[in-house]
Amino acid sequence: MSDLRYDDEHDDAKLFNVETWLYEDFEVGDKWRSIRRTISEGEAMLFNSLVMDNHPYVADEIFASEDGVFNRRLVAGAMVFSYGLGLMAHNNINTFSYGYDKLRFIKPVFIGDTIYTVRTNLEKRPKYEEMGLVKVSYQVYKNKGELALYAEHLQTVKYRHPENFTPEKRTGSSAVS
Repeated sequence: MSDLRYDDEHDDAKLFNVETWLYEDFEVGDKWRSIRRTISEGEAMLFNSLVMDNHPYVADEIFASEDGVFNRRLVAGAMVFSYGLGLMAHNNINTFSYGYDKLRFIKPVFIGDTIYTVRTNLEKRPKYEEMGLVKVSYQVYKNKGELALYAEHLQTVKYRHPENFTPEKRTGSSAVS
């Protein structure tokens, strides 16, 4: 049996599904689209039970179909948000979530709908001694291009060259809070 640690034996292997871009690499205006994903009844109910969401619109087929405004069950908004952002998760080891703004549920998503996400780089500005702040938007679409959710994500991102962002050089827009 080998006495090698995981890191010793596999140090030279590249990490899979990890990004390493830094603040200087972030380009305002860049845009990406995710793959699509259909939301099934089973996973919707599992999500509801995990987060204790028993609202009749998401958990009661009889209510939703007979008395509900849409005549069918909804997917919980928190699930649409989670899945929509998850479709664009980049696993960047140099970024840290700072928060979300402008979260809006624009159209209902129903069980059986297919969603995809478009991510757009909106802004960036120096913030801290070692990290800047970037803002991206997430637009989650359902089916064939109906906008269902919008949110903006703020992230701190490590600088490649922090010396270029000293306090005296960190002037300019405060558009990203």
